[in-house]
Amino acid sequence: MSTPALTIIGSVNLDLVASAEKLPVAGETVTGATFAQHPGGKGANQALAARRLGAEVSMIARTGEGPNRDAALALLRQDGVDLSGVVACPDEQTGVALIAVDKAGENQIVVASGANATLSPEDVNIEGHPDAILCQLEVPTACVMAALRAGSGLFAVNLAPAGPVPIELLEAADLLIVNEGEAAFYGEGLHRGGGMVALTLGAEGAVLYRAGKEVARAAAFAVPVIDTTGAGDTFCAALVLALAEGREEGEALCFASAASALAVTKAGAQPSLPWREDVEAFLREQD
Repeated sequence: MSTPALTIIGSVNLDLVASAEKLPVAGETVTGATFAQHPGGKGANQALAARRLGAEVSMIARTGEGPNRDAALALLRQDGVDLSGVVACPDEQTGVALIAVDKAGENQIVVASGANATLSPEDVNIEGHPDAILCQLEVPTACVMAALRAGSGLFAVNLAPAGPVPIELLEAADLLIVNEGEAAFYGEGLHRGGGMVALTLGAEGAVLYRAGKEVARAAAFAVPVIDTTGAGDTFCAALVLALAEGREEGEALCFASAASALAVTKAGAQPSLPWREDVEAFLREQD
């Protein structure tokens, strides 16, 4: 099996994480938390996940300059993601995500986009002919559309966070990936085109549709939950990678579900992302 080449267009953040017994409600202060700092951003998470799962990965993004940029890119650089398409903007701040996590692993996230919001279609210079392109919606939609029109390999979009997008994107994407909340936002528009739609259902697993008809379903794996941050990004990267490798749809969905299950067993978005050998070992244990 040849090594797929993936290009990820998306966000780079620095995650500031407070772990507490419970999440606050509006107007409430929760004390006694512990603090950690990790690289993050949906684009960066998906790029690192794809790299650890076996792809050759290049990333297109924008950051600020200085120590936050270095910290946000540290694991991507360490694990060999091609960062030549990540532009440093001296007049912008690197994106920051403020994350609160409770003892059950549930989270609340507020993102200050910073340089992510300044990514432009002119930045979307896709080198070579990657086997797949994966985007999310933490960068301007115009950049996602530029990637779509580049027309190379499998084109996938994680429609997160949910927001208005051109009908052309829904109709032309080869793969749309959503959770239940995002699926409710887009409704039947998800199935306008003839491509695939992957729907994650938490404890109920995941379903893959093609042209509105179910073609595969994967049950959730029972694992101890430490932190759900990054699990969805792991699922996206793993599914796109598996499909780019030519795996059958059900096998690809199962691989993605296993990878995302392992991601919730550790704290932090990027520190929790599993390696391919870990996912394969985990799947063997399930047989």
